[in-house]
Amino acid sequence: MDVIWNTVIEAGGKWSGRISRGKLLRFTATEAGANLALMLYNADDLTERYNMPDTLKAQYTAHLTAGHTLMSDNGRVLAGIVQDDLGWHDTIGGYTTRAHTDAKYGKTTYQQLRNEWLRSGQENFAVELTRSGMGLRDMMPVVNLFSKVYCDDDGAMRHVPDHGSAGASVTLRTEMDVLAVLSNTPNPLDARKHYPSVPVKVEILEAEPMREDDLCLNHRAENRRAYENTWSYYALIK
Repeated sequence: MDVIWNTVIEAGGKWSGRISRGKLLRFTATEAGANLALMLYNADDLTERYNMPDTLKAQYTAHLTAGHTLMSDNGRVLAGIVQDDLGWHDTIGGYTTRAHTDAKYGKTTYQQLRNEWLRSGQENFAVELTRSGMGLRDMMPVVNLFSKVYCDDDGAMRHVPDHGSAGASVTLRTEMDVLAVLSNTPNPLDARKHYPSVPVKVEILEAEPMREDDLCLNHRAENRRAYENTWSYYALIK
């Protein structure tokens, strides 16, 4: 299958772009230990966006993998995960802030280090959201691709340091026209003392038409209802 477009998001980098429905969005870690934070919006109505609580409770899970969908706050499917080498992507760890980054890795500034300064997820997202006419009020929970975070028996959140391997990939299929916003910054719960950011390759390809036995469609009854809501949405705006 031919790649329509590709790029590499370097350590600390960011990217945002509109992607039409029916595309494959493939992410590949170039080294072990990657973390790529993702926000997802309806490109035609930016008030509709990924809803973490609804996504998790509808699919009886606290993490995402193949077969799961990223549902919007309007009960529709923004994207489905159609391929996954890792089996677990973090939905609860969040993203780094400036204060967190300075406290953990040492204070750095652009004025001192130019492009080598240590960026935070919050700042990266703020910049990319501004490009689409949004701001800090539009910040929301993220999916941290390539990271595993779980809650232990005492309820403490734990990051698994060796979860993501070099060359691991995960592929999303866009079910709506979406605005994807990406930040290649550390998972806030990553215990490593150095700034752990790994370049991630991003590729966009054409998706094949959905079949009736599709994994995402049939994962749960709630998934099918969300897909039906999505199909109705597009049928009515044609």
